Amino acid sequence: MPGISDDAVDIAVIGAGVAGIATAYYLCLEQGKTSVVLIDPRQPMSYTSAQSGDNYRNWWPHPVMTAFTNDSIDELDRLARDSNDVFNMTRGGYVLASRKEPEREDQASGSAIARDYPWLSDEIRSVTHIRRGGDISAQQLGMYMLEKIRERGGRLLRGAVTSIGAGRRFQLEIDTGITVEAEQLVNAAGPFANHIAGMLGETIPVTNLFQQKVAFEDRLGAIRRDMPFSIDLDAKTLSWTDEERELLADDPDLAWLTETMPGGTHCRPDGGPKGKWVKLGWAYNEQTSEPREDLANEPLADPQFPEIVMRGAAAFIPALRPYIDEPPPRYSHYGGYYTMTEENWPLIGPMATDGAFMVAALSGFGSMSACAAGKLCAAGMTANRLPDYATALSTARYDDEVLMQELRNATSRGIL
Repeated sequence: MPGISDDAVDIAVIGAGVAGIATAYYLCLEQGKTSVVLIDPRQPMSYTSAQSGDNYRNWWPHPVMTAFTNDSIDELDRLARDSNDVFNMTRGGYVLASRKEPEREDQASGSAIARDYPWLSDEIRSVTHIRRGGDISAQQLGMYMLEKIRERGGRLLRGAVTSIGAGRRFQLEIDTGITVEAEQLVNAAGPFANHIAGMLGETIPVTNLFQQKVAFEDRLGAIRRDMPFSIDLDAKTLSWTDEERELLADDPDLAWLTETMPGGTHCRPDGGPKGKWVKLGWAYNEQTSEPREDLANEPLADPQFPEIVMRGAAAFIPALRPYIDEPPPRYSHYGGYYTMTEENWPLIGPMATDGAFMVAALSGFGSMSACAAGKLCAAGMTANRLPDYATALSTARYDDEVLMQELRNATSRGIL
C-alpha cells in the first residue's frame, strides 16, 4: 500500500492487528468507505495477533457473548466460502472435560466418554462437546481482509501515533514526522488501547494479562490428528514427586507451583491431518502488566512454562505423560497479552470523545470475534442498524446496574 504524507482521510484506524484490520475491512467493504488508513508501527498481524491460538467457539456463559460470537462465526463461514477457504477453517469443535459428575443432559458421561473421547483420562466424568467450534489461520484471514481493503482504496501507514489533537478533525502526529488528519478514528491498538485513549484525555477499563503457549513436534504421536480442541475445566495441583514438591515449597518464588492452579489447560493438534505439531496453552496468569514493545522482554514470561503446561495437559490427556520426563526436542514457547475488562466482555463503540471509536478488550478471543467486532464498530460509525447486543458490548453497559450485577455474580467469565 502506498504511504501517506501530510494528508487528510475520512477514517484512521490505529492498530493493524486482527481487530483493526477487520474494522477497516467492514468500513471499506460494507459501508463504502474508501478513505481509510490503518496506522501501526509494526507489520500487520504482528505483536499479539501473531500469538493467536487460532481457535473459535460459540460457547459462552452469557447469551450476549454467544450471539456476538455466532455472528462472527457466520462471517468466518462466509469469508471461507468467498476466499476458497484461504484461512483453513475447520469445524472440529471444542471438548470441555471435567472430573465432576454430569449436571446437564447434553454432557457425555461414563462409557460414552471412553468410546467417543478415548484420549481423555479415565478420571474424566463429564464432557461437553461444543459442535460450533474449531480453528482457523488468523494470519491468513488478516492478510485476505487486508488485500480486500487495498482493493477498495484503503491504505496502510507504518508508524507510531505519538499524539492526537482533537478538534473539528483529529490531528494524528506520527513518529515518522508526518501528520494525518481524520474525521473519525478507531482505537484498535490492542494492549496499547489505553495508551491511545490517554492521548484523548480518556481511560478505558481494561488491563493486560500476559499469557503463554507452547507448540511442539509430537514425535511420539501422542495426540490424534482428528482430536478436537480439548480443555480441562478443573482446577488441579501438578503431579510432582515428593522430593520435587519439597524443593519447590522451600523456594518462595516457586512455592506457588505446589498450590492449586486454575482450570483451562488446553491442547489441540496443529497443522492439519498430516501435521506433526501440537499446541498447548494455560491462561493461569492473573498478574497484570503494562505491554512491552518487545514481547520477548515481558518479565512475566516464565521459562518453566513448557514443563508446567505439559504437566497440566498430561493430567487429562495421559498420552502426553512421557513428555514430562523427556521433553520434546523441538518446540516453540511464545506469549501475548489478553487485554480484557473485568467481566471479560469487549468494548466496541463510541469513546467519550466525539468521532472516536474503539474495538478493544478482545482478550483471548480476538481471532474468533474480530469479524463481528469490526462489523459492529463500522456500522456504528456510519449510523447503520446495530445488532441487539451492541449496547451491552459498549461502555453503556456500565450504566446498566442489573446487567453488571449479573456479570459480577457469574460463576464463569468464559476464559478458556
